[in-house]
Amino acid sequence: MLFVIFCIDRKGAAEIRRANIQAHIDYVAASDIEVVMSGPLVSDDGAAPVGSLLIFEAPDRAAAEAFHRNDPLYKAGIWATTELRAFDKRVG
Repeated sequence: MLFVIFCIDRKGAAEIRRANIQAHIDYVAASDIEVVMSGPLVSDDGAAPVGSLLIFEAPDRAAAEAFHRNDPLYKAGIWATTELRAFDKRVG
């Protein structure tokens, strides 16, 4: 089943993001979860990350939640808001 995680960084989290981004990248790459697409959400001018987006396959919601909670960026507390939703791909 496909899931989407949409996260917005909290104010002042840029330094914490920089300190934890490689651990996040390594975590996503090494996970048993198949990531379809992921990357930072950016400011309208593209100059700065403002959040994160991940689309991935997981067997169920519990596995998707565990994947999200174990992410180094989640553990570092950089996100002000996060949404985890099942996703029904129709195009693409």
